[in-house]
Amino acid sequence: MSTRLSIITTRTGDDGTTGLADSTRLSKAANRIHLIGEVDELNTHIGLWRTETLPKDVDTLLNQIQHQLFDLGAELCLPGHEAIQPDHLLFLEATITRYNAELGPLTEFILPGGCKAAAYAHIARTVCRRAERTAVTELESSAAHLRTEVLQYLNRLSDLCFVLARYLNRHANHPDILWQAAGSARPDQR
Repeated sequence: MSTRLSIITTRTGDDGTTGLADSTRLSKAANRIHLIGEVDELNTHIGLWRTETLPKDVDTLLNQIQHQLFDLGAELCLPGHEAIQPDHLLFLEATITRYNAELGPLTEFILPGGCKAAAYAHIARTVCRRAERTAVTELESSAAHLRTEVLQYLNRLSDLCFVLARYLNRHANHPDILWQAAGSARPDQR
């Protein structure tokens, strides 16, 4: 394997810009840079989620997703690179269907939480939704090129995080925490 980074402190960002993989320099406040950072943050939250004791299949799945998110970051960083493909979307959809099939019907809204692994899933879900919103802004920008597959991937991944939160609560024998309308709240169900 070749060396990817030999110098970490380059000082090239001291002027408030950062470089894309094609040597284009953008402001660190540019929407594209926000999106790259949010995908990186999502990957970091998934890494933290994986420090929990998880069912082997879930840990293996999250490992695969972390690699896909790194590829997605590469696509965002290198204009013209197409890392996210339709088969990634089909994979996420099939995985959602598989895990959701083991869950009961959802008849109420649920609050983020439950067991710790499920709470981490909800954090990943919300960070993913934020990245998705930033991707929409980037997609709507006339000056930017962002493929719809990136947006679709983030949309499917946030859905998967929600389903995995419910699955992990079920696996831990911890009920989902149901939302109660104002004025009808009950004590915590734990």
